[in-house]
Amino acid sequence: MREKIFNRRALLQTAGLAAGGLLLGTGTAYAATSSITPDQAWAMLREGNKRWVSGDATHPHQDSDRRTEVAQKQEPYAVVVSCIDSRVAPELVFDTGIGDLLTVRSAAQTVDSLVEGAIEYGPVELATPLIVVLGHQRCGAVTAAAHAIHDHTKLPGHLQNIVDVLRPAYRHTHGDVDKMIKYNTTDVVAKLKADKLLAPRIARKQLKIVGAYYSLDTGEVTRLV
Repeated sequence: MREKIFNRRALLQTAGLAAGGLLLGTGTAYAATSSITPDQAWAMLREGNKRWVSGDATHPHQDSDRRTEVAQKQEPYAVVVSCIDSRVAPELVFDTGIGDLLTVRSAAQTVDSLVEGAIEYGPVELATPLIVVLGHQRCGAVTAAAHAIHDHTKLPGHLQNIVDVLRPAYRHTHGDVDKMIKYNTTDVVAKLKADKLLAPRIARKQLKIVGAYYSLDTGEVTRLV
């Protein structure tokens, strides 16, 4: 029922969004019928990352022709949920371009209801077949959280919310930062797999959710789950 409501609302909002030039998709309430499977999408990301690691990046889909091609319709083949870290730009890490990825970024790739809604958009509205939750080496947010928990101190403002979300990772890993990063990444994957809109798509093999880890030293992405 929730899925039907979600799509109905998108249809009702189409005219107003298009008139204001704000529609995220294609100029209509568009649901892509992409032929790319989840495994094919992951393979494409892996190949792009290999090019990035080797220094042979081709920077595809980054010219004016591509801009024109996707101006009225988008069919991204993956959602990448990553940290806000300036060194982990998904389009670069996977050697992709405009219209290839939906990127959702938060400190330590943590999720709340708003972030989860952003993640749902791709699979629900655009039939995007793959979600990648990407943790990374030497994550500053995880490091700060680990120090705050260990020292029994609080971070200022809303930064403390990040600390609270990462407490389970701290407990399970005894404060080892790298293990915390990987634990949190796989935990986010588990949460998304239980999402009421995403779980049916996973069951129908229309969607796959992958947890991965990015090395700042080498540029390589390795799969965790």
